Amino acid sequence: MTSESAPFYSNTPNPATRFHPESVHVILNPKSGRGDGRQNADRLKSLLAESASILGPPIETEVHVTTSASESTELARSLATDPKRIVAAAGGDGTLHQVVRGMVGGVSPLGIIPLGTGNDFVRTVGIPQDLKLAVQTLFNGVLQPLDIGTVNGLPFINVARSGFDAVVAERVNRGFRYLKGAAAYNAGILSTLFRFKPSNVKIIIDDQVWEGRAMLCSVANAQYYGGGMRIAPNAQIDDGLLDLVILKETGLLEFLLAFPRVFKGTHIDHPKITILQGRNIRVVTDPPQPIFVDGEVIGKTPAEYSIIPAALQVVTPDKTANPGQ
Repeated sequence: MTSESAPFYSNTPNPATRFHPESVHVILNPKSGRGDGRQNADRLKSLLAESASILGPPIETEVHVTTSASESTELARSLATDPKRIVAAAGGDGTLHQVVRGMVGGVSPLGIIPLGTGNDFVRTVGIPQDLKLAVQTLFNGVLQPLDIGTVNGLPFINVARSGFDAVVAERVNRGFRYLKGAAAYNAGILSTLFRFKPSNVKIIIDDQVWEGRAMLCSVANAQYYGGGMRIAPNAQIDDGLLDLVILKETGLLEFLLAFPRVFKGTHIDHPKITILQGRNIRVVTDPPQPIFVDGEVIGKTPAEYSIIPAALQVVTPDKTANPGQ
């Protein structure tokens, strides 16, 4: 069966829960944001102490500066054992991925302090990119259930992709050292576009099959990637579903004319875009394509995706207290 749309599962998002931590432990990547993590380490410690002192009973705060991805993951795993302790990732989407990998299966809420080049996941959940406001959110925020995706058994929090955008993301990681966010991603697109060739793709999503030639296949738990591109505008982090975005084979001029629409999420109405939703997805490409997940390449297709509903809780701003956020 070939289909342009998968069944829509109508899940009511779980309500957020007010939360006051007894301790906040921050895992800081000093290399995030082209060095922003290292530059903000002292200010981060000061802001944590300041916010902790305002709430009355003493709240333990600590910043752990890590030196490798594996250290961040193992530290997160060792810390995620107390339901009253926030374990926060301070860095970019790559750091967040590493921390989440260690926290899955634990009981501590996840906090996020965006210090990276893209900071895409926080755009979905509304965490401020201002450092002081992000720290304050850890102490006066609410807990929101958070689904976790998996690809070939590896957890991911934001968007996993294969095809053109994965090649672009890999290129951005290797170069454009002095660019950040969308500027770096745009440079990666221009350096990749003239060399990239679409693949033959077969996708099995729950009980449906899609086949054709495609430029990219993005599997999204959240909405944004690439420094602010709203690739999956209907994705929700607590609906128990993954959103699959397929860009069919397209010409160079058509791609360039349609590309700006992705920043507002209006690309989903383009005739070369197919959106599917499901809980289990298998993507096979010929030839194999790199799989790029939350800031890193983790292998090549074929890719097996699934969703773990409400695997964690994430601290987000309390919009009832700050309705303007």
